[in-house]
Order: sequence, then structure tokens, then C-alpha cells
Amino acid sequence: MSDPISSIRNLGPAFEQACARADIHSAQQLREIGPDEAYARVVQAGTRPHFIGYYVLVMGLQGRPWNDCKGEEKKALRQRFDAIKARVSSAPEHKMISDLDAIGVRVSADDLNSE
Repeated sequence: MSDPISSIRNLGPAFEQACARADIHSAQQLREIGPDEAYARVVQAGTRPHFIGYYVLVMGLQGRPWNDCKGEEKKALRQRFDAIKARVSSAPEHKMISDLDAIGVRVSADDLNSE
């Protein structure tokens, strides 16, 4: 059995659940996908994009404390985050999801599994 995502430094149960919604189920799978693609998938699966969440993921995959990101490195990560966010938000399925959220008709995977 593979290590859980929460075994990676900085990443806890909430991010592990977000990854599960994005069909990422192990620490090894997350490492193979890499932070940029993994974060894009998590956002596509419904997680609201947030820069701190992104760089916490990057730092965790590097085995570094979440608050170790500073200066030029943080600026470069911000550019990567903005590019991911722009790419995901321009995808047609993301627009549909946000429209469904706005009118309150989208259901979560947990809602579907409880039936």
C-alpha cells in the first residue's frame, strides 16, 4: 500500500480529501504528477485556488517547511500559480462548475456516495 498524501510534510487531511476528489490517491502519485499539474487537477475538481495552498504543496514536495518560501522564489511561484489559475479558469468545464455553484445545483462526490 502507498503512503497517504498526508504523510508529505505540510499536507493534512483536508488537502488529502481535495486530492481524492481530483483522483490523486497517494503520496507517490502526487510526487509523480508534480505540484503544478496536481494543483491544477485539485482546482479543476472544485477546490478554490489559493496561493498559500499552492506554495505549501510545493514546499511540502521539496520536504521544506511551508513558510520557507520567500523573496524571488516566492515571486516565481506566484507566477506559476497565476499561470495555473488562468489555465484552469479558462477551461470550459471550470466555467460550467462555477456557474452551477453560483446557482447552488452542484452536488459533491460525498453527496453522491451517501445515497
